[in-house]
Amino acid sequence: MPWVSLCEKSELVQGKGKHVEMDGFRLGVFLNGEKISVMDDICPHAGASLSGGYIDDGCAICPRHFWPFDLETGKLRGMGGVQVSVYPVRVLEFEGKQLVQAMLPGF
Repeated sequence: MPWVSLCEKSELVQGKGKHVEMDGFRLGVFLNGEKISVMDDICPHAGASLSGGYIDDGCAICPRHFWPFDLETGKLRGMGGVQVSVYPVRVLEFEGKQLVQAMLPGF
């Protein structure tokens, strides 16, 4: 799987998510401290955009019903068996920009 550029790091806002669509993937890109995380941007409970919520205690909080999804594992905190996919992330320095990239299946 190759790395796919999603956005520039400068586009990310601390404690919030950014919605990105890439060839059928709806992704949330999150900045939590110095850590960037990428996960599917659809809450499995009611279909809300996780990137429309906020970050609290290392979790993306769904804006609709406040379900907390761990940014590293994608698991719903406190409820086994419910999770969203998370993807490996890196920042690539290219022509003076910091590109946020994820490794997505099927590319």
